[in-house]
Formats: sequence, C-alpha cells, structure tokens
Amino acid sequence: MIIAQTPFRMSFFGGGTDYEGFYKEHGGAVISTTFDKYCYTTVRHLPRFFDYSNQITYGIIERTKTIDEIQHPAVRNIMKYLDMHELRVVYEADLPARSGLGTSSSFAVGLLNACYALKGKYADKRRLADDAIYVERVLCNEAGGIQDQIAASFGGFNRIDFRDDGYTVKPLVFSTDRKKDLNDRLMLFFTGFSRFSSDIAKNQVKATKDKTAELLEMKALVDEVQKLLVSKADLREFGKLLDYTWKLKRGITSDISNNDIDLLYKKAIDSGATGGKLLGAGGGGFLLFYVEPEYQENVKKALEDLVYVPFEFENEGTRIMYFRPEYFDLESVKEGS
Repeated sequence: MIIAQTPFRMSFFGGGTDYEGFYKEHGGAVISTTFDKYCYTTVRHLPRFFDYSNQITYGIIERTKTIDEIQHPAVRNIMKYLDMHELRVVYEADLPARSGLGTSSSFAVGLLNACYALKGKYADKRRLADDAIYVERVLCNEAGGIQDQIAASFGGFNRIDFRDDGYTVKPLVFSTDRKKDLNDRLMLFFTGFSRFSSDIAKNQVKATKDKTAELLEMKALVDEVQKLLVSKADLREFGKLLDYTWKLKRGITSDISNNDIDLLYKKAIDSGATGGKLLGAGGGGFLLFYVEPEYQENVKKALEDLVYVPFEFENEGTRIMYFRPEYFDLESVKEGS
C-alpha cells in the first residue's frame, strides 16, 4: 500500500501565460505557492477475491473488470501509461474539487507518485510534473495551462518560467518574517460555486490571440512582484497588484467571473481588503484577498455566508507518506488477458 500526499496551489500572478499557445510564442511566467491543504491518494493492488478487477473511489465508487471501463480519465490513462493493473485507488482531499486550486492536477501528480512507488520506482519532481502534464493535456486531451502540475510536484513559493523548450522553477527567496507577514495578510474564502476549469480554459485558449496585450501585461507583473517581495517595499503593493491582475484577467473572457462573484469581491473591497482575485481558471471556487490585520474581521463579517479557510504556505510538494511494497505478478495478468 502507498499513500501519497500532494498539496494544492494558489496562483498569484501570470496565470494564463502558462498556456501552450501563448508561452511558445511569447514566453510565460507565474508566481504561485503551495499551501497546507492536500489531497491524499491511496493505491494498492486489489485482492483477487472479487468479480471486478479495479476499484476507484472518489466522489463515486467505480468497480470495473477492465481498465478501459474506468470512467475517471486521469486514473484510466495513468494506469495505461504506467502499465498498472488490478488497483484499488482512493482519493480524499482537504478541500473540494473544481475549486480553482489545481485539485485535478494535484490528484494526477499524487496518483503518478503513488503508482511509481507501488512499482518500486523513484520518480523525481520534474518527472512527476512532466508526466502529469502529458497525462492531462495529451492523453486526457483537457485544455489548460501547465503551472498546476509543476506547482503540485515541486511545492513551495516559486517563480515558474515557461519557454518553447521547457520550464524552470525558481524558489523566491525572501525573509521568513516577510513571508509570514504576507501569509498573515492573505484570506481565502470558498464561494460555493464550482465549474470544470477545462471548460473555461477552452474559451480562454480561443481568446488568447485576441488578448495578447493583456497577457503580456500579466506576465510583466511577475517581474514587478518578484522585485517587490525581495525588497523592503510596503506589502500593500502586493494587494494592489492582485486587484490589478484580477481586473486584467476577468477581461479575457466572460466566463472568468459573474455577477455573484463581482458582488462578493466588491463587499470585501468595501470592507477593507486592498485587493484580491478568484483563483484558478474562473467561474467559481475560491476568492483570495490581501487584507491588513485591522480590517480582517470586517471582511469576515462581510463574507460571513462563505467558508473562511485559514492556511499556511508549504514547501514540500508531493511526497510519499506511507510505503509498504507489495508483490504483484504482472506477467500472470498479461498472460491471462
């Protein structure tokens, strides 16, 4: 049995520039962090006592005799990609799926990590990120960027740059006290609305060519924010820039925001938030705000109908929490197929 723990991520700046259609021509960059909310992926071989060969547990329970019958696209494709058979897979998470935190990519990274471990193989963080990108974007044919898989694999507070020939992950190095001050001024709220990010991403891909100027400006903000964080400048500028990048992003397509989200955002700003943004592709999920300590109770009260989620930054990325190797006779499966 293997248990993998994989963090969720929040993307602050540059989201949208990690789409292949954009960064291959213009380059891309994001600033993001993982934080202490996780998904847990348990993988073991299913004992041969049942009239089914695979059991996949997430929002539902799937029991199938063949891999092709598995409805969950990431599970089905990862099992084929890594030549896995007769699995019991269980997915659990601290936060809901389809909420703008890269949950599907965290699951893909965690499942890959667990499957490699079950096979007795080590996969480093870059291998896991690359494989998750390939599974989601190629094998599952899901639209979207590539920052989520990288963030979930590597973990930490990073600047990620995207080029035609690959990507680089650079931890942002600034003082522990300054990082804590930033963490203490960020407030996360669940709006209760969820949509498949891939659906929104398809429209964003279509809009990319018409919104190149906005995306280039969002990319340029990454340099500005990096300088801000490593300097002694007032952190309130971080909040102001969040507000600015949110206004840029919501202008890319009409799917990114809606009247309900705009109203919630205005309530927070009117109550003292300096700035904020909706996390992820858009359409619902989590709202993140920068709020000075003296205004935080006001913002909580204004958004009292939403779930407030305290959090702390984390640095580990995906990891194997529990490892108990199992013998599995793959050849007998292939001979019987």
